Amino acid sequence: MSTSPAPDNHVPSHRELISKATELGAQFALSAANHDRTGEPPSAQFDALNAAGLLRLTIAQSSGGYGAGLAVARAVVSAIAQGDPSVALILAMHYAQHAAIARSATSGDSDWPAHLIRRLTDESVMGRSLINAAQVEPALGSPSHGGMPDTVARREGNQWRLSGHKIYVTGVPLLSWINVLARTDEDEPRLGHFLVPRDAVGLHIEETWDPIGMRASASHDVIFSDVAIPLADVVALKPARLGLQRDAQGIAWYFSLLGAVYDGAARAARDWLLDFLNQRRPSALGGAALASLPTVQEIVGQIEILLAANDWLMRSHAEAFDAGTAPDSLAGTLKHVVIDNAAQSVQLAIELAGNHGLARRNPLERHHRNVLCGRIHAPSNALLRGTAARAALSAAQQDFGNE
Repeated sequence: MSTSPAPDNHVPSHRELISKATELGAQFALSAANHDRTGEPPSAQFDALNAAGLLRLTIAQSSGGYGAGLAVARAVVSAIAQGDPSVALILAMHYAQHAAIARSATSGDSDWPAHLIRRLTDESVMGRSLINAAQVEPALGSPSHGGMPDTVARREGNQWRLSGHKIYVTGVPLLSWINVLARTDEDEPRLGHFLVPRDAVGLHIEETWDPIGMRASASHDVIFSDVAIPLADVVALKPARLGLQRDAQGIAWYFSLLGAVYDGAARAARDWLLDFLNQRRPSALGGAALASLPTVQEIVGQIEILLAANDWLMRSHAEAFDAGTAPDSLAGTLKHVVIDNAAQSVQLAIELAGNHGLARRNPLERHHRNVLCGRIHAPSNALLRGTAARAALSAAQQDFGNE
C-alpha cells in the first residue's frame, strides 16, 4: 500500500528566501528579452514567486508570512531585478503595500481597517494575490507635487461609487487589488484610498504602456466608471484640506525598493560588460582582451565604485531602518543617489562597449533602456534637492538665531 509523503513543515530562513530569489532572478533573465519585445505581463514569473513563498515575504509570521523587514525585502528585489527589473518593480510595489498593512496591523492608530488587513493578508498567503496603488492622473500628474485627484467617490446608500482615470498603474493586468487615491464629493471633501478588486464591474484597463524600457511592467491606464465599493473598504479617509498624508516609513520602503530595482538593472549591465571585455580580443591588440587595457580598467573601476556606493547606502539604510535608527531624510537621498549612480554606470558601460552596447542582440541595450526609466519616478530629483536645501537652510537659520 502506498503512503502519501509527509508534509514539508520547513519554514525557510530569510537567507534561504534570498537565495531562492537569486535562483529565480537567473531564471527570469532567460525570458526578459522576450517580455521586453512583447510587453507581455510576466504572469508565469509571479506564479513562480508565489510558489516560492516570496509574495508573502513581508507579511507577519503570525499571519502566515515570513516577517521580513526592509533589509531582506531589498535583497530579494535586487536579486529579481538583476534578472528582470520589470518583475522586480511590480514585486517592489506589492511589498511596499504589504509593509504598510503590516505596520497598521501592529499599530495602535491603524489607518487600515481590520477586515481589510485580514482579507489582503489571507489572500496573499493562500495564493497569488497582488496589490498596488493607483495615484497618478492625466491632469494631476503625481500627487507628490500637490493638488487634488479628479477621481471621485460619491456616496450611494451603503456603497461608494468611484469614477476617474489613473495612469501608470504598475502591473495592473496581474493585480488582484488596486489601492485607488480619490476624493469624495461631499460638501467638505475627504481624501483617501479606496480598495478596488481588479475585476470589479466598471473597471477598464486601457493598454497604453509603450515606453522605451521596463516594458513588461505593464503600467497601463485604468478607467473607473461608477465602480461600487463597500463603505468600509477605504483606508485613511481624512479631510481633503489636510492634503495627502504620507508617512515616513512608507516613503522609506518605496524609495529603498525603487532604488533596488534600478541598481539591479545596472548590475546586470555590469555583469554583461565584464564578460564582453574579457572575451572581446580585437586584432589590433594582438589577441589580448579589451579587459587588459588600463583605460578600460579605469572606466570599469568607475562603475565598480558607483555600484559599491549604491550597495553600501542601500544596505546601511535598510539595516538602520529595521533597527529604527535611520533618519527620515536619508530615504530621499537614497533614491536620488542610487538611481543616478545606476544610470551613470550603465552609460559608462555603453561607452566601453561602443556599437555592441547599442545592438539589440546584446542585453546591454535593454539594460540601458530599463535603467533610464528610474529617473521618471516621482518625486523628481529637483524636488528632492529642493527639500534637502530648505531643510539645510532652515537649520542654518536657526543656528544663526541662537548665536
